[in-house]
Amino acid sequence: MRVRAVPLIRHLLLATGALTIVAPLMWMVTTSLKPANAVYQPPYLIPDTFRWSNYEQAWSAAPFAQYYLNTIIMTAGIVAGHVIFDAMAAYAFARLRFPFRNTLFLILLATMLVPQFVTIIPAFALVTALGWLDTYAALIVPRLVDVFGIVLLRQYFATIPVQIEEAARLDGASRMRIFWQLMLPLSRPALATLAMFSFLFAWNDFLWPLLVTNSDELRTIQIGLSAFQGRYGTRWNYLMAGTVTATIPCLVMFVIFQRSLIRGIALTGLKE
Repeated sequence: MRVRAVPLIRHLLLATGALTIVAPLMWMVTTSLKPANAVYQPPYLIPDTFRWSNYEQAWSAAPFAQYYLNTIIMTAGIVAGHVIFDAMAAYAFARLRFPFRNTLFLILLATMLVPQFVTIIPAFALVTALGWLDTYAALIVPRLVDVFGIVLLRQYFATIPVQIEEAARLDGASRMRIFWQLMLPLSRPALATLAMFSFLFAWNDFLWPLLVTNSDELRTIQIGLSAFQGRYGTRWNYLMAGTVTATIPCLVMFVIFQRSLIRGIALTGLKE
């Protein structure tokens, strides 16, 4: 009986944890479909009537289309920068031989211990000096490179046998050709993992876009939701409708890349 009870208890704990995570999301979705006078009335999760017009009214109450466009542009630039520049730096640390390579990599690792709030003031001062405030350059350029991505890809590149590169070099391939046509295609799981993490980081970022943008024309979806909450703080159904639309891209990206995400995390750091 004790042996049979262990799996049951395990599944009950997992179900409780899953319910704890899913319940706020269910409340968010159902609240976005309720009338304003039914937000605090039971049943709290399943409304008596579904008001789909809340989404249309929320989008018309604030320029969410512009917020979405700004967030897409910013996110696409950051993800592309992370995938390209992080991969180039990771390949250099994994394969090239140059003085103080290991020391530089250790210094790079040490920067991950520095809190973001320590570097955000110098970054803001630099952006201000360049005259980039309230521009896409301020949103994208300071975050084109990520140390986590360099470490992740460097560890994955180390799992690829060196003999494959040596065979390509014997066929006359250059370093750049090996990198673009050999290493990157072989590293698709790790690149997908990095792209997923970078997407979530950029899409949900709040502090940096708040500092470098001042107008609705450059606000991202997270800043727009905060401004919407300040303007319509008591209209929880409209606010939740905007929040649902901001959450959907993250869920879609996870569904698309979940297999590559799991494989990339599982294989990173395994040396053959």
